Amino acid sequence: MFKVVVSLVALVVAIAAVVSAAPASDDASATILTHESRLEPDGAYSYKYATSNGIQAEESGIGGQSVQGSASWVGDDGVPIVLTYTADENGFRPQGVHLPTPPPIPDYILRALRYIEAKQAGQNGRK
Repeated sequence: MFKVVVSLVALVVAIAAVVSAAPASDDASATILTHESRLEPDGAYSYKYATSNGIQAEESGIGGQSVQGSASWVGDDGVPIVLTYTADENGFRPQGVHLPTPPPIPDYILRALRYIEAKQAGQNGRK
């Protein structure tokens, strides 16, 4: 029962996050175009929906264990945004071109790391 509650809470939070990210001007008059959902006694679930203001989302998983899904909408600047994600024992891993990425590691840091790795390999080889 706990897994079902956790799954339903996750579903509500995901829907709220996607809906809040859509342009506000279309939200007031948006209608649900399609909606499908499934919830199994073992905690497996899936849902899929689309709205008239361009929001689409789908997700499936096993409550409290793993989930994979995607959501898409049009940003305030008119650019389509697509977010895919997985969540499991390794944490939440979102993917999308709109997400920030870390800057590349500077060359001198990479050389230093290779030097340290070579030193440690050499010391481990002598033991």
